[in-house]
Parts: sequence; C-alpha cells; structure tokens
Amino acid sequence: GFVATDGWAETSDMPVVDLARRFEDAGVAALLFTDVGRDGLLKGCNVEATIALARATDIPVIASGGVADIGDIHALTPHVGDGIEGVITGRALYDGRLDLADALKVAAA
Repeated sequence: GFVATDGWAETSDMPVVDLARRFEDAGVAALLFTDVGRDGLLKGCNVEATIALARATDIPVIASGGVADIGDIHALTPHVGDGIEGVITGRALYDGRLDLADALKVAAA
C-alpha cells in the first residue's frame, strides 16, 4: 500500500514499506499501520499487509483499521514474533462485537 496524508484524504506515491524504512533509520520506536480503506467499517483487519510491514522492518508495528471481532486478534497474535506489537480497535468495542477482556486474554496467551 501507499502512504495516506492530509487526514487520509490524499494518497502519496510512497510505498508504506519505504517510509517505514526511513523511520527505522531515524530511530522511531513503533509504527501505527492503519488500512484507511477498512478503518471504522468492521471489515476485518488487513492482517496480511500488517504482517508484511512488520516483517519488512525492525520497528514494532501496531495494527489498526477495520478490526471487526476476536477473529482479528486471533489472526494477529501468532505474529508477535514477526513484529506485531499491538492492535487498536474502536468501533468493534463500541458496537459490542469485541469484548476487551476476551481480546486481552487472547493477546496474552
């Protein structure tokens, strides 16, 4: 994917991985990766793209955008060793589709 700017209104021609590598050289502690095409839509986290970014850089990645339910947490948790450090969710919690206690249990396992 490509980097989105200006409140996600503009998409640049810079690949996400290229920007992540620049941040890596600058000493950034973590990356927040949001699939803006899924954010707030409960379509499921873009697990494949998130893992690909985590594997392409040494910076820990926090997944965001589209988290729909506990299935997304289950899908990301095995990839902690690949650099996935966390998940941000909003609407799934607010809508009752994801229970925070259950998500924390899965993430801690």
